[in-house]
Amino acid sequence: MTKPFVRSGLAALACIAALVLAAPSIAATVNLKGDLKASNEIPPNDSKGTGTITATYDTATKKLSWKGTYSGLTGPVTAAHFHGSNPPSPPAANSAIALPAQVSASPFEGSSTLTDEQAADLVAGKWYFNIHTATNKGGEIRGQVTK
Repeated sequence: MTKPFVRSGLAALACIAALVLAAPSIAATVNLKGDLKASNEIPPNDSKGTGTITATYDTATKKLSWKGTYSGLTGPVTAAHFHGSNPPSPPAANSAIALPAQVSASPFEGSSTLTDEQAADLVAGKWYFNIHTATNKGGEIRGQVTK
């Protein structure tokens, strides 16, 4: 009577060990978002434009995919980027372009594969996304990209 119980216990223990060892290899998807506003730009401007960006980062493939919308800009989009390198950017500072984005109309979307350093800064909330126009060459609307 104790032999089946011992075998069952060992089998259960082996299953639990297999799950524990396999857990770290499971990839995660990190969900991110940003609210794009003129007041978030450094320096702020008086644009009535607004927008949003949502993104997912797949830790296994290192692929960042994003979708966004905007409205009320002072003119056509001239550029759009993720910023956050050299150095990574806190919310109250400007930073270099980390990743360009193709934005010509709303809604927009795109994807790119990140380096480990880019991914670490993105997931840590050190990246922002902004959209530029001719009137606001430095950026019309901006939002910190956070979890």
